[in-house]
Amino acid sequence: MNKLLIFSLSLILFPLSISAQERKGQTGFDVSRNLEVFADIYRQLDLFYVDTLSADTCVRRAIDGMLAEIDPYTVFYPGDDQDELRTMTTGRYAGIGAIIRPYKQEDRAAIEEPYEGSPAQEAGVRAGDVILTIDGKDVKGWPIADVSKNLRGEPGTTFELRVRRLGEKKPLSFKLTRRQIQTPAVPWYGIVDEQAHIGYLYLSSVTDRCSRDVRYAITEMKQQGMERLVLDLRDNPGGAIVEAVEIVGMFVPRGSLVVSTKGKVAASNHEYRTPEEPLDSVMPLAVLVNSNSASAAEIISGALQDLDRAVILGQRTYGKGLVQGIREVPYRGQLKITTARYYIPSGRCIQAYDYRHRTLDGAATTLPDSLTREFRTRLGRPVRDGGGILPDSILAVDSVPAMVYDLYNSDAFFNYANQYVAAHPTMAAPADFTLTDNDYDAFVESVVVSDFKYNGRMESALNHLRQLARVEGRLDVIQEELEILEEKLNKTDLRADLIRFRQHIQPYLETALVSRYYYQRGALQHQTIHDKGIRKAIEVLR
Repeated sequence: MNKLLIFSLSLILFPLSISAQERKGQTGFDVSRNLEVFADIYRQLDLFYVDTLSADTCVRRAIDGMLAEIDPYTVFYPGDDQDELRTMTTGRYAGIGAIIRPYKQEDRAAIEEPYEGSPAQEAGVRAGDVILTIDGKDVKGWPIADVSKNLRGEPGTTFELRVRRLGEKKPLSFKLTRRQIQTPAVPWYGIVDEQAHIGYLYLSSVTDRCSRDVRYAITEMKQQGMERLVLDLRDNPGGAIVEAVEIVGMFVPRGSLVVSTKGKVAASNHEYRTPEEPLDSVMPLAVLVNSNSASAAEIISGALQDLDRAVILGQRTYGKGLVQGIREVPYRGQLKITTARYYIPSGRCIQAYDYRHRTLDGAATTLPDSLTREFRTRLGRPVRDGGGILPDSILAVDSVPAMVYDLYNSDAFFNYANQYVAAHPTMAAPADFTLTDNDYDAFVESVVVSDFKYNGRMESALNHLRQLARVEGRLDVIQEELEILEEKLNKTDLRADLIRFRQHIQPYLETALVSRYYYQRGALQHQTIHDKGIRKAIEVLR
């Protein structure tokens, strides 16, 4: 236990010593004093507390609590818990290559989609399979994280997966061998407008070596006649700076400054310039972003905007202008720590959240637009810092009825997709598929006879309003109106609403169906037909 305590204190020492340099008047003595107090408190708890304490649990919570006060990106990974970090930075893990989801109807996990060419797909595992056992262990009631952990493991290890599939009388068993899986950074690309020779490329994350896939995709589309490109960075959480620089370098002259980092120590200060000649420095380029585009995705879009190389469309990006590095700690642990801020070519930092100055409820503060500073792009266009990348053309986000989210998060799409696949051995090409009236009617019936519930948000809001009225002594004043509203909510016609919201529901349902036959690439190809952001980008490029 003493060794563990020393190890834990060594982890605490590094961030505290940084804080010591940051705050005026803080000295090495202050750090030593606080560490001594912490060690003595733990020693006394260990000796005198009525119950036995777990050093691992107590000290880990102390570390996590300390890091939570810094920012959400500084995270400690013990030696036996680094799979998440490895997958985050490389996009690789060892497993069977399948996305799993909760299947609420049976309190089990189910296969959402096996990756093409993965051990799962090659063995015959299909989307829709409900997982029964993993190596003989019944997984009923297991959290998704535990099921995922048991599907992963050391490359080359073999196990038996037992599933239930609609249309099969008996459970199916598969012998699977785990291997290294690379999640696709470029799930789909292709020509989306033959007349205008416009290509489309979706980049899902900026992971290790993803620039190689981007380069291959662009080269192939140019060989097919592509003259303009839509680069889709929506919902891209970012990743590696060097990969972002490589991608920007495909469109701007060699040696162009893409991003610079500035931290407390000299080793954190660096300028990143494009290392190679571009693939095409004049091809018209449109970049799609949204509020979930972050980090390295913001470096790509922000640098292309600052260099006046692309038109940016969508919504304001997340605003993560902080850089993390990996530091080794004792006993094979690793600390992902924020080491610097980054600045894109105009000189602006797009960090939106200030974690040092928080509100009373602990939320990070943001900089008001009135206090942001103006910078200039290469050609003199005004841009601002302090809150993500503001697109050149703002695209309004379509309002989607809450019912669509409820359907998506329930078993409704999943169950209907199982029924559809069982009845349709084949499907039209992704770009040509449309759900027929009869098929949509069948979907409606499947939902109506199920236990699907919605309107939960309005019912919750109504109950909250009733509680507030009771607390404030005004329930008797509005009781009659509340009862009328509650009666109307209870009279909701599920069938009528499914028909009423068909235009919103059908695109999501079609995507769920297409992915069963053509995997992620097919789903993305099908989405380009209905996606207003892509349609707008094509319009701009034309």
